[in-house]
Amino acid sequence: MRRVFMPTPLLLLSCFGASWVLADSLAAPVNVSIRDLKSSSAVVTWDTPDGEPVIGFAITQQKKDVRMLRFIQEVNTTTRSCALWDLEADTDYIVHVQSISISGASPVSEAVHFKTPTEVETQASKNKDEVTMEEVGPNAQLRAGEFIIIVVVLIMWAGVIALFCRQYDIIKDNEPNNNKDKAKNSSECSTPEHTSGGLLRSKTSNINNNNNRTPSVNIIKV
Repeated sequence: MRRVFMPTPLLLLSCFGASWVLADSLAAPVNVSIRDLKSSSAVVTWDTPDGEPVIGFAITQQKKDVRMLRFIQEVNTTTRSCALWDLEADTDYIVHVQSISISGASPVSEAVHFKTPTEVETQASKNKDEVTMEEVGPNAQLRAGEFIIIVVVLIMWAGVIALFCRQYDIIKDNEPNNNKDKAKNSSECSTPEHTSGGLLRSKTSNINNNNNRTPSVNIIKV
């Protein structure tokens, strides 16, 4: 990786050198854009046409109306973005991107103009993002707590219903056995009573019959 500052005339001379040959078959990067813009930094992104034998990139960063520029070159990478640092707040910049292949560099992309925000604007944007995250945090926690409570209540209700069904099945299964036991007990208790009653009536009738009989008297004559 090589990152240097050089004035514009020196950069132009190096571009015309033997070691910097433009590859006619290599297309310039497209969709060059700036994101994550802050007062002192930014990120430039781009795309390359499919099938291009790209092995690196080169970026030129220049202040508007200023001849001094920054030249950033990286090879042996497939990255399609690069961080720009040490920017000045509230300043206009111009950025170009080139693709690099084994045979040389592509033509420069279309110029991208952007302006860095002031420190106040950056701080205000940062505070707004922090407030939004603070508002979202408690709401997310509250929703998670409510969901957990609902799940616990549903599980408890399911357990109660399962226990009730189990007890009902046990009671239902035991009910025929209870009826049989009651019938058996009643039959066993009634049989001795009838037998006893029969025996008593039989004995009583025998006594009555004996009482009703006329005693026989044998008379012996002397």
